[in-house]
Amino acid sequence: MRTISRRVVLQVLAGRAVAAGTAWAQSPATGPKPLAPNAITHDWASFLGPTHNAVSTETHLSRELPPPLVWEVEKGTGFTSPAIVGDHLLFFHRVGDQEVVENRHSSTGEIRWQFRYATAYRDRYGYNNGPRSSPVISDDRVYAMGAEGRLHCFDLATGDGIWTRDLRDDYDVSQEFFGTASTPLIHGGRLIVNVGAPEGRCVVAFDGATGRETWRTGNWGPGYASPVPAVVHGQERVFVFAGGESTPPAGGLLCINPADGAIDFEFPWRSRTYESVNASCPVVFDNRVFVSASYRTGGALVRILPDFSPEILWTTQEFALHFNTPIHQDGHLYGFDGRNQGDASLACIDATDGRVVWREAPQWTETFTQGDRERQATVGTARGSLLAVDGDFLALGELGHLLWLDLTPDGYREISRGWLAAAQESWTLPVLSRGLLYVVQNTRDILTGASPRLRCYDLRA
Repeated sequence: MRTISRRVVLQVLAGRAVAAGTAWAQSPATGPKPLAPNAITHDWASFLGPTHNAVSTETHLSRELPPPLVWEVEKGTGFTSPAIVGDHLLFFHRVGDQEVVENRHSSTGEIRWQFRYATAYRDRYGYNNGPRSSPVISDDRVYAMGAEGRLHCFDLATGDGIWTRDLRDDYDVSQEFFGTASTPLIHGGRLIVNVGAPEGRCVVAFDGATGRETWRTGNWGPGYASPVPAVVHGQERVFVFAGGESTPPAGGLLCINPADGAIDFEFPWRSRTYESVNASCPVVFDNRVFVSASYRTGGALVRILPDFSPEILWTTQEFALHFNTPIHQDGHLYGFDGRNQGDASLACIDATDGRVVWREAPQWTETFTQGDRERQATVGTARGSLLAVDGDFLALGELGHLLWLDLTPDGYREISRGWLAAAQESWTLPVLSRGLLYVVQNTRDILTGASPRLRCYDLRA
């Protein structure tokens, strides 16, 4: 038996070996188990979930991994996550030269309606030519924004078009590094979009029912983080982490009054590297906001004073999140630090002073066969994502592993682990609704050859 380091594991796996002892492909079950009588559940109407911070209130979830597969469907390109309200699941991806918005039954995967339109978007770095912005559901309407900035509003039940905007034409929006990527926020009947256009059109609010512009504000370019709502000093605010392609690079945190677009403060926080973006969503707690970016930028905690001016509490180079959103819990922040797969680690920092409490690079050995040889590979979570739920944490690793973790200031403990798909670019945060977990596989499984797909798993205890 030969042991292989993590640095060469992807080259080895690319030989499409057959797994030994691990269930990378599963047959769909007959249906999910019934919910526990006292289980708490919720909809997942937008990216990061109902609390907009990747913290779920669902309970009575199974720790068995990999979980039973309920259904799966092949998908096209893109990095989006589904949105779920009731038994409506909205998914957005690209098939061929069309961006596709579709409504499926959340428990069966059965398709209800589909809307397609032409796209010519090409990622200049060759990662993926599909949409990045996830759909949003509100008031029986669905909103979806494509990689080229086409913004559509549909009737949830029928798929009938209600209104559409082309942000490229309306606001002179350029492709930027990775196209239009920030998921819009629906708040108070307004759809708030980090458009990133010049001349005071960084953030634009549209009437959710008509698509009419209600306000515009800010001068920075588009970020790849999504707007986050919060109540600060008893008042509603929206936080936008902006900053896309510009020379010199510019961007940072905007604190915005969602009623009229007035900006309370601008907090510059952006890498000095030209090819860089702000992609990790702001985390708001206790009248404080944490922002973080890669490319030698690091993290910063800003306190919002009663007059809504900002005060920097601390900065750190030891917690620089590339695109995952950290979780705040009991005075600590947890997240995957690191720009690249090889230098990523899971860290816990003290939110009072930015001190690193502990740091782990989760690794383990997977066994598989290649040809007539049995092989082993050291793999790990790399640049994973976290979802806090049911007293623990769910983590999706960059190479398709799903883990239940016990994370506290005292340390890191793995509860269970399963390999869902040997697929790179597993960067999409899983979605949880009514005890069902939805995981997006963005690239081909290099062990089984399975194409990219959306899967629904049964996490009900």
